[in-house]
Amino acid sequence: MSLTRRQVSLAAVAAVPLALSGMGTAQATPRHRTLYIVGDSTAAQKYADAVPETGWGMALPFLLHKDRLVSNHAVNGRSSKSFVDEGRLDVVLGAIRPGDFLLVQFAHNDEKVTDPARYTEPWTTYQDCLRLYIDGARAWGARPVLATAVERRRFDADGNAVPTHGDYPAAMRALAQEERVALLDIQALSLALWQRLGVEATKRYFNWTAAAQDNTPFNPAGAIAVARLVVAELLRTRVLGPRDVRRLDEEIPESWITWPEASAA
Repeated sequence: MSLTRRQVSLAAVAAVPLALSGMGTAQATPRHRTLYIVGDSTAAQKYADAVPETGWGMALPFLLHKDRLVSNHAVNGRSSKSFVDEGRLDVVLGAIRPGDFLLVQFAHNDEKVTDPARYTEPWTTYQDCLRLYIDGARAWGARPVLATAVERRRFDADGNAVPTHGDYPAAMRALAQEERVALLDIQALSLALWQRLGVEATKRYFNWTAAAQDNTPFNPAGAIAVARLVVAELLRTRVLGPRDVRRLDEEIPESWITWPEASAA
């Protein structure tokens, strides 16, 4: 990795703008708090060339009040390690401000044992990487939030939804308790949701067709369903309050999801 835990903390503190040092003596301009998302393809913004694939982060703004902004930095194919090594955490920490939130969801690509650029071991390097996000957010006065990885669509021969993330959710839960960080248990909740829906109904939530049976990416319906789980957990853990959320029990039209053209940059 490009940064150690200590280096992230020190770099973030050193980079705090001088203007912030006067906030205690001068009237600060009111600003909206932003929820930053870091993670992989299951949360990421998708573009026109990927329709109908949808990250759950794309649906999150429809469930939050407009003064709770969402800045989605999740990227396809990244692990907790590669996201740091590519300098993407540096970019987020360069933008995050006191009072903001950093929501962290990784595991899908951390599990790739044959890829040293992405692989982490659950109880050692995975936790070490997650600490970089925790320390970086805290150094800026932002609140870190950990989210266990949403489950894939996988069922056994008896129609039981099967967990696919090994020890990664347990390792994140243990770290959250150790570091006293709010934990959104999206892995457990999504597994329970897929179980309730069953083998056939879950196909309508994933980017699944007879020709391309992809059981990881979501379509709009799946992204909206997972975003509901995320917001419900943000409420349960008191990261957000009732006034921060909206439409939690209302239908969100799939037509609200849009896919912009990819940037040329």
